[in-house]
Amino acid sequence: MSLLVNLSAVVSILPMVLLAWRPQPARDRRFWAAVAVAAIGAVGWTLVRFGDHWDGGLGAALWVSAATTVCLFAVVSAASSTMARLAGLLGPYLLIVVVLASVLDMPKAGGVGGMPEGWVILHIAVSLTTYALATLAAVAGLGVVLKERALKSKRPYGISSGLPSVADAEALVFRLLTGAEVVLGVGILSGMALNVTVGHAWLTSDHKSVLSLGAFAVVGGVLFAHARLGLRGRRAVRGVLAVYLLLTLAYPGVKAVHALLGN
Repeated sequence: MSLLVNLSAVVSILPMVLLAWRPQPARDRRFWAAVAVAAIGAVGWTLVRFGDHWDGGLGAALWVSAATTVCLFAVVSAASSTMARLAGLLGPYLLIVVVLASVLDMPKAGGVGGMPEGWVILHIAVSLTTYALATLAAVAGLGVVLKERALKSKRPYGISSGLPSVADAEALVFRLLTGAEVVLGVGILSGMALNVTVGHAWLTSDHKSVLSLGAFAVVGGVLFAHARLGLRGRRAVRGVLAVYLLLTLAYPGVKAVHALLGN
């Protein structure tokens, strides 16, 4: 991976970061141009890196996660103006992720080998989609917190003025969490099937499996509390952030531990 390609991919995220300073957020040409540039940069990096081999390193995992997240953001934004108005929060997050990925993108950070089989690729795709949904839900949750704070101070300032209403952002959070629960359930089942096909026990006790099951339980609990107990506001956001943390530990977190241990 050349330095120029990596730098170009990082720079491609900047237009999304600049969306935070727009006085009137809108799904116009500027918005879609910024999202398209970010998606092309992140996906382009991924295609170049994984063109003829598989890289299990932490840096590569973060880049693929960023690419999946920005692509899913584009899909959800096409159907939801609420999601689109959160671009100013997602842009800086993505920039932090890709800069960190670039720093950690070292040859010895993970295994490199042949491309995995189709079933494994499907499981990886499901896992990435789950993490992207949780990321978008966490961003929407952050939007709820910032908007509530601005309303309480009665002084909308900076990025908060362009954020969606608390009610709209909360509704989006729970829609994204519902999607994450469904996809995570599929991921857990596909992981079990994958274990069986390679001759292992259908359920293993490794860190990723435990954390994924924990995240599934927490998401279910948050959705139940919202539907039955009226869970809202910052308490709901804490649940969303707990899910995001568990999935971060389950996916890039496990790779980070392997990188530190040199495995």
